[in-house]
Parts: sequence; C-alpha cells; structure tokens
Amino acid sequence: MNTVVKQPIAAATGRSTPPEIADRVAEIIADVRQNGDAALRRWSEKFDSWSPDSYRLGPAEIAEVVASVPETVLDDLRFVQRQVRGFAQAQRDSLADFEVETLPGVYLGQRNIPIGATAAYVPGGRYPLTASAHMTVVTAKVAGVDRVAATTPPDRGAPPPVSVAAMHLAGADEIYVMGGVQAVAALALGTETIAPVDMLAGPGNAYVAEAKRQLFGEVGIDLFAGPTEVLVIADETADPFVVATDLLSQAEHGPDSPAVLITTSETLAARTIQRIEELLPGLPTKDVAGVAWRDHGEVIVVPDLDAAYALADEYASEHVQVLTAEPRVALHRMRNYGALFLGDKTCVAYGDKVIGTNHVLPTLGAARYTGGLWVGKYLKTVTYQEIRDAASSAELGEICGRASRLENFEGHARSGDIRVARYGGARLEWTDHFSHS
Repeated sequence: MNTVVKQPIAAATGRSTPPEIADRVAEIIADVRQNGDAALRRWSEKFDSWSPDSYRLGPAEIAEVVASVPETVLDDLRFVQRQVRGFAQAQRDSLADFEVETLPGVYLGQRNIPIGATAAYVPGGRYPLTASAHMTVVTAKVAGVDRVAATTPPDRGAPPPVSVAAMHLAGADEIYVMGGVQAVAALALGTETIAPVDMLAGPGNAYVAEAKRQLFGEVGIDLFAGPTEVLVIADETADPFVVATDLLSQAEHGPDSPAVLITTSETLAARTIQRIEELLPGLPTKDVAGVAWRDHGEVIVVPDLDAAYALADEYASEHVQVLTAEPRVALHRMRNYGALFLGDKTCVAYGDKVIGTNHVLPTLGAARYTGGLWVGKYLKTVTYQEIRDAASSAELGEICGRASRLENFEGHARSGDIRVARYGGARLEWTDHFSHS
C-alpha cells in the first residue's frame, strides 16, 4: 500500500485551455491573419507598450546589444551552446539516410530533410528564459534548418540584451523583439514584413501555448506545453536536503508547477518536508515556489522501488530525478518521462540551463506518447521508391490488383494491372477497346 504523506490541495492543471484564454488567443490570431503588421503593432502596444520602427533587429542593432553584455556572460552562453550543439550533433549523426533492395530491382529509401524555416520563441517577463535560445535555435541549425527566426518580448521598453546575445550566438538568422500571441501569430501566418515559418518552437505562458495549439496544422509545433513538472524518486540513501532543494528548484517556475516526491523511506519523506519548510523562507522566489509546493506538492511513500517506478510511470512527469543507490536501474524500468536525471551529481537545473540535453519537454502526461524537442523535430523523415526490374514490377502489380479489389479500389487495381500487362505480358481485359501503347 502507498502512503500519501502530503497531497496537493489544488486541482491538477487540466489539459484543456480556459475559455477566456482560448477566446482571446483566437481573437488575436484572427486579427493578425487579416491585418498583418497593423494588428501586430496594435497588440504589441497594448500588451508590451512597444512600437518600434521595426520589430526585427538589424545587424548594427544586434552588434550594439551584444556589445553591452559582459564578456563573462558571453563566455557562459558560448559554453552552454557548445554543450547543446554537441548533443544535438550526436542526435543528428544517429539519423542515417538509407536505401535497401527489398526484392530484385526494388529499391526503397529514406531521407531526413530539414524543414525550411522555424520560429524560436524565447520567453521574457518574470523569467527571461535565455536558455530557450540555445534549445530552439542551436538545435534547429544543427538539424540544417535554413532560416531560424527568433523572437523575444521587450524588457522595459528595450531589447533584452542577454536574450538577444544568446539568439545571435546560437545562429539565429533573424532576431525580432516582440512577444506573446501576436508574435507567434505573425511568424506562423506571415505579415507584410515577416515571412511565415513552417514550425513554431519554444516555451511560453498559457497564451503562447494556446496560440501554438490553435495554429497547429497550419504550421508544425514542437509540442504542447504546460507548467513545469518535477518528480523525484528516492530511497533511504538520498539526502533530504538535496531532495528538498531540487524540488524547490522546479517549484519556483510557477505557482502551478507540480513537485512530487515518491520514496521508499518514511524517514526521508518526513525530513524532506521539514527541510522544505526550513528552506522556503530564505528562497528569493518563495512567493512562487511556496504556493506551488503548498498547492501542488506531493509526497508519497511506497513499499519498494518497483512500486516507485510504476507510480512514476503513471505520472509521466516532465522531469524525473532518481536519487537511489542504483539510479541507472530506472533506465530499464521506466518508460514515461520527458528526461531522466540519474544520481545526486546531476539535477534538473543542469538540464534546464547548462548540460546540453534539451529542456523543451512534454508536460501534462504527454510523456506517455512523445519525447521532448530534439534535432529530429526539425527533420522530415521521407521515403522514396524505385523499381528497375520488370519482373518485380509485374509481381507487385498482380498483388496490388488483388489487394485493391478487396477494398473496392478499382482505380488502384488498374494501376497495378497495367504494370502486369506492360512488364509481365498479361492481357488487360478491362481495356480491350483501348490502345495499350
């Protein structure tokens, strides 16, 4: 039996968007669709008090902004981007084009082709997620995307220097200072001055997430995103201080961010809760993290690690941190997670900021059916076929005819029939009055 030591007092975040958000997003998208730049400017003025001559930064403006960033910060950005680029390149190298001969003279192939253009949304506001520039821009460029248009909201009436520097160093081909639904819509649909993209990527608030949902189909998206989630699996060997610190590190993302501990140790459960209560008063983000822990924090004691892995798979959390004596066991026992963090020498914050794996990950249970953003999201895996052998074409034509007629697709069957006639010498009974030449 599992023992719930702490349960959330607020309802879990739903998978559906509140009507007031969905309606406002639809209004803005429709306006941008109809009125282009004028709508973009109207909503930008309304929400951000921002109406520059051009939302796109020119080369001189980018150089001026980057020059204002301390060199130590630029060095750190370059370091992190090397980590992201290296991992993304390893992913790209794992994807091979191939061609196989499946029957005599029958060649089937697969190619991985980059999409033509993508948008990279880098959030601002309370938490300017500079690291999102690394995850979206660097990964897209490693995939081979020709045009990466990156955008971020203004900061107090000006371009945010560190975010702009991160986008520039990551290799963005275009840099815009515009945020919110209006920015996403402008990039997806295009305006008089902004060419449309093929895909939207990057995290954002509830409005940006809903805009991506509504635009999906006209353009691709990386994935649907909700509040940041963390789940820690721990046994009696874990340090309660580490567990508490790591839970709070993710709770500070937002007041609706779930932070869950599943442990085999009643002692660890109690001591972790105590440590959180001790740490919260001194945490600068306690107003956010405290609410998240109060409303969405959970602590559950399970009989053994088998039960812990099974329960964690039910949660399908975005981030799963494994603080056990043998953390690598989780690699073989779990299937539903956005990213695993094995052992106490790593942590979710490393994945968010510095280590090189992508931090754009599935939430709200989506880890049951998808992983996070990776180089493959920017690639289209397409196939081709060629038949060089006449006998093989005739053989396939016979089978195609029979299979098609089982489904009442006579036109399909006839496409096969004419190959049988042309390359196998059969007579086309349904075209006796036509020329076969």
